[in-house]
Amino acid sequence: MRELRTALLVLLALTGVTGVVYPLAVTGLAQLLFPSQANGSLVLVDGRAQGSALIGQPFDDPRYFWGRASATGGFPNNAAASSGSNLGPTNDALVQAVSGRIEALRAADPGNTAPVPVDLVTASGSGLDPHISPAAALFQAGRVARERGLERGVVEALIREYTEGRWLGLLGEPRVNVLLLDLALDRGAAR
Repeated sequence: MRELRTALLVLLALTGVTGVVYPLAVTGLAQLLFPSQANGSLVLVDGRAQGSALIGQPFDDPRYFWGRASATGGFPNNAAASSGSNLGPTNDALVQAVSGRIEALRAADPGNTAPVPVDLVTASGSGLDPHISPAAALFQAGRVARERGLERGVVEALIREYTEGRWLGLLGEPRVNVLLLDLALDRGAAR
């Protein structure tokens, strides 16, 4: 009986520490030190959330830059169903999906004969990537400029402004956050 009582006390103590104290401490520290990240890295416009800087958004209007394809279940960029498609490079479903995305890009900008960047027709490992390569953004610059009545150079300058470099100058690849770029276009178009 004494061992049972000791075991129950240890269980209660560890439950209190690992199930209450530790989560509250970590949450409190995160809110104190990294409030934006702890709250989902929300992008606010006039006090209203437009999305998260960490999760792709499903843009398909030709006036906007389009992000990567999403492989999430239910609907595109579903953060509750993050996953890759697990389709191999010779899988017919993947080949058809990529072909369909290429056709949609070509239909939206028929005069663009440049090669389609691979990140515009394939999903990332999570299916939620909010970034595209600078090449993918530049591929779309003509269409976006034409649809908004802007000079292509203005759109390309905005792409350069919103291109994030490698982390610590070494890790990763340069990238463009599609949501931030599209919101910048909207702010510029409102002037």
